[in-house]
Amino acid sequence: MQARSVLERLKSCGVTHVVGLPDNASAALFSLLGRDAEVRLVTVSREGEAWAVASGLWIGGATPVVLIQNTGFLESGDGFRGTALRMRIPLLCLITCRGYAQNGKAPVDRDAMQLEVEWLSRPELDSVAILTEPTLRAWGLPYNFLRDDADLCGIPEALRRAEAELRPIALLVPGLMS
Repeated sequence: MQARSVLERLKSCGVTHVVGLPDNASAALFSLLGRDAEVRLVTVSREGEAWAVASGLWIGGATPVVLIQNTGFLESGDGFRGTALRMRIPLLCLITCRGYAQNGKAPVDRDAMQLEVEWLSRPELDSVAILTEPTLRAWGLPYNFLRDDADLCGIPEALRRAEAELRPIALLVPGLMS
């Protein structure tokens, strides 16, 4: 998926701020945001801060989006739970998907897979990719995928759903290219 296409779709939806911590998968989008005059980039030092900053921006009338890696999403669980989820802040969260490509190359029987130490400790698998979707489901965070530019309609749909339901909505982004 092209980072420029994502940025243009965010702008067309009225997004005012993107809050997050750069990672390798989101570097192209962060680079574009750093030079963009319409959408303000707010970087944080830890992912848990992104939820409080984005929630405060929303309370102040802005339309923020949180952009973090799935590892950072797991790390920021209490910040997510205690602010955006508990306060029912309608945020779109773009979550980049570390480990999904690596795990796609490993022989994995996903139907038989359970969240057990045998799976989570396999050296050829990235356990964050195994834990991401079950964690989203456990926290009641609806999600979908943005796999390519054809899925960009998911951005306005997710923003509308977040507003209608007064809750965060996630879109998993396996990769962004410059």
